[in-house]
Order: sequence, then C-alpha cells, then structure tokens
Amino acid sequence: MKRERRHALEAALASAAGAVVRRLPRRLVLALGRSLGRLWGALDARHVKVASDNLCQAFPDWSDERVLATARGVYAHFGAVILDLLWMAGRPAEELLALADLEGVEHLQQARAAGRGVVSPSGHLGNWEIQAAASVPKVGNVAMIARPLDNPALDARLNALRTSTGNTVIYKQRALGQVMRTIRGGGIVAILIDQNMQPKDGIFVRFFGRPACTTTVAAALALKTGCAIVPVRCLLQPNGRYRMVYGPPVEWPRTGRQEEDIAGLTQHLTSIIEAWVRETPEQWLWLHRRWKTLPSPETSGAQVLRGSAISSVSPAVPQSLPPPGVQPASVAPTMPSTSVPSSAPPEESR
Repeated sequence: MKRERRHALEAALASAAGAVVRRLPRRLVLALGRSLGRLWGALDARHVKVASDNLCQAFPDWSDERVLATARGVYAHFGAVILDLLWMAGRPAEELLALADLEGVEHLQQARAAGRGVVSPSGHLGNWEIQAAASVPKVGNVAMIARPLDNPALDARLNALRTSTGNTVIYKQRALGQVMRTIRGGGIVAILIDQNMQPKDGIFVRFFGRPACTTTVAAALALKTGCAIVPVRCLLQPNGRYRMVYGPPVEWPRTGRQEEDIAGLTQHLTSIIEAWVRETPEQWLWLHRRWKTLPSPETSGAQVLRGSAISSVSPAVPQSLPPPGVQPASVAPTMPSTSVPSSAPPEESR
C-alpha cells in the first residue's frame, strides 16, 4: 500500500474511532482499549518479541511467563491510552484535570512563582501526552518538544490535543532558540529523554544495567540556564484515574567541569526514569528499541568520540552516580543545536 493511501486510511480510522469513543462512557472506553490492545499484541509477533527481549535483559530473574504477560500488558495499557486520548480530544483542561490525582504540583508552582524557568524531563511511561494538557490550570502553559509523526493528518490531530488547553509544541528541528526563550522567560519545557539516540546526538549512560545512548538536552539546558529541574510522570491507575507526579526537584551541584556535570546529570535523570519503570513496567514502551545504538567497540572509558553536536562515549558508565569531584566515564561537551528528543512515540516502535 502506498504511503499516501496508508496515511489516508489511518486518518480515517482515527477519525471514526474518535467519533465513536467520545460518545461512550470513559470506563467502557478504557476497557475497550485494553481489549483492542491485547488483540493488537496477539497479531504483532515482531514487536512482542522486541518487548520480550528488552524485558528479559532488564529483568533477568523473571520467568518466561512473567515476561510474556508483561509484554502483552504493554499492549493492553497503550490500547487503553490511545482510546483515552481520542476520548479526551476537545475536552477542557478542567475536565481532564478532574480525572487525575496530583502529587507535588507545588514544585512547579513555586519555580514559576520565583520567575525560574523549568525543564521537566519525562519518559514514554503511562500517558505522557495528557499530563501537560491537564496541568495548565495548575501550572500554566507548557512547551512540549516533539518530532512530527510520519502521518501529517495524525500529527495534526495529536497537536490539536496538545495545544487545546493552551500549550505549545516545539518541533525538534531548529528548536534551540524557542526552547531557550521559553526557559529564560520563566516557562516550562517538557522533554522526553528515554528514547534511543544516534551516537552523534547522545552519550551512553546506564539504563537497566546496559549502555543506552541518551540525549543530554535536559541536563545541558538546566546547567546552562540554571533553571529548575522537575521530572514528571503520569500513570494510569486501576480505577481509571491518572496519578500525575511532579518532582521532587533535582538539585545538581556544578563542579565547573561542564562535560562531567552534563554526563552525571544525564545519568541521574535516566536513573530516575528507570526507577519509575521498575514500579510499573507494563506502562513503559518496551516495544521501542531503546538499546539499538551500541557503543563503538574501539571506544575506551577515557576516549570520547566527537560528533557534530554531542559526544558519544564508551559503555563504561557506573550504574551508580559518582560522588562530586569524581569523573564519570561518559561526557558530553555541548548542548546540541538541533537534535532534540521527541514527545511522539519513537519511530522504532511504530
């Protein structure tokens, strides 16, 4: 099927599904989404294997039955989330906020009240899309860094939801200027930092004990501007309500050695996301090839491979953070000028 025809079919299906689910009770929408997700998983053996392989590596003590059950649970979760997003489209922020239990929102409020910009790192966990939209009445507008979806019609539909409550979308191409203006103006920038990067765009830090090429944008932004760092996550609870967590804020002492500071903070933020995923593994996007980029075999712990924007380094990164003054094994010299992580599902997962 040609790309144009496939895109048109996808857009038509999304439009039809949205028209149907918006008329249904939300509890029924979530149940239907889980059922469709399980069906999707039963038909998508290739990505179930990707998820299962990732889970086996992350949880080597798990039985095969638990691995497979969690992999299929990922499909059920994201089936529910996708239909929930269609159900939520066009609804006001106050209605979305009424579906959530908030924890730590005062961290964002205090940072904004002090006139500080905020970088909010997050991951492909739970329902990352809805947290920013629902949070507007509590924290104000959020700028979300995104990569356009391959299907322009679906991209427009998703951006309509993202911006429906007053937020803005910054596409990652040539995003640096807009991001810096937002931070320096006291705004909030949301960044997903848990997807695979190419060597020229990231550094290797440990994620579930394995070297994972990771963007340094959140760390570099915070260290360059002095803005607050408030990690955020949004989890779907068994009762259908969302648990939206803001913080606690991350304080990272500067050593004056920029490369080490960026690498150490990037590892720290990645470790935070790992801890979240361990709490609710079925709500993370294990279908994504997070460890696809591998360190160069000739790279040693002291050797840095210079890329056009960010260095790529060896896998010899400690699983625990080094104390201040001790050099971490992976370093990054600068913040990238154009390569910014996406808030859309990673390309490998679609």
